[in-house]
Amino acid sequence: MTKTTFWDIIEWTIEKVGTPLSAKEIWDKANEIGTVGDYKTTGKTPWATIAAYCYTDINNNGEGSMIIQTSSRPAQFFLRSLESKIDLAKVQKEKDIEIAKKEKAETKKKFNERDLHQILVAYAFGDTHFKANLKTIYHENSSKATKGQNEWLHPDLVGVYFPFRDYKSETLEIQNHLSITSIKLFSFELKIALNFGNLRQSYFQTVSNSSWANEGYLVALNMDDDPTFKDEVRRLNNAFGIGIIKLNSENVFESEIVFPSIINQEIDWDTVNRLANENSDFSDFLKLITEDCKLGKVKSQYDKVLKLEELTKHINDKGITNAL
Repeated sequence: MTKTTFWDIIEWTIEKVGTPLSAKEIWDKANEIGTVGDYKTTGKTPWATIAAYCYTDINNNGEGSMIIQTSSRPAQFFLRSLESKIDLAKVQKEKDIEIAKKEKAETKKKFNERDLHQILVAYAFGDTHFKANLKTIYHENSSKATKGQNEWLHPDLVGVYFPFRDYKSETLEIQNHLSITSIKLFSFELKIALNFGNLRQSYFQTVSNSSWANEGYLVALNMDDDPTFKDEVRRLNNAFGIGIIKLNSENVFESEIVFPSIINQEIDWDTVNRLANENSDFSDFLKLITEDCKLGKVKSQYDKVLKLEELTKHINDKGITNAL
């Protein structure tokens, strides 16, 4: 008995649905309508493989390919054999409207971006890469300025890593004598969702408000699964160095750094000084760091790290979910 292949899944699914589909939609629809057949996969992103199959067919076979690409952002695919049977332009326009409605609906969740702060605070505190204490920067606490003057100046949260728990006192002492520090500063811009509709604005907002730190990150709860979207994020990351974090509301500590931030060895102190002048929360953040450095231990009040049961309750009460 012949087993179901990726080609079978692609062909059967598009044929049955009868409209162009993204690689992720092909996989989701295949599972929904049964065209996945007996195919089994251990991969976490089978839709990435589907996209690779489609692109390979198009690139290798040209006008003789089984698959055609009907749009680029997001990339959607259709069967060449069905091309003459539908009005592709009309169908694509309807799909674009549907996608726009979906993206608009994403912004109408009952929770807001600040409800995600507790998730990021817990993740960054417990994750071995950060081990950081975070503090929320409330934009409304900034000094009033000419319209546009402070736009994209303030990150949503800032964080600090102290080496007190990792380094022996002798190591810390010699660092002090050599005027070297292992303290790291982090900056985070937080979004509920990232997709083609808001990626560039969100990314360059983060470039503007987070590049001053040792590491700067754009953080999102939900992220477009389209492989071409990930390629675009990778390109921006390679060019500008801001990292990407995907939060996981089901298991906070399985949140992940999708793309790491470039590591800046030097802090942009001019921007730090500007932030301290403009925002009392950021100024307080610097004071907390200074106090803890003097004590040689973390005693200051940063954003509270919720206990797991408190965090779970918060996520459930707010209806926070990775599912769109």
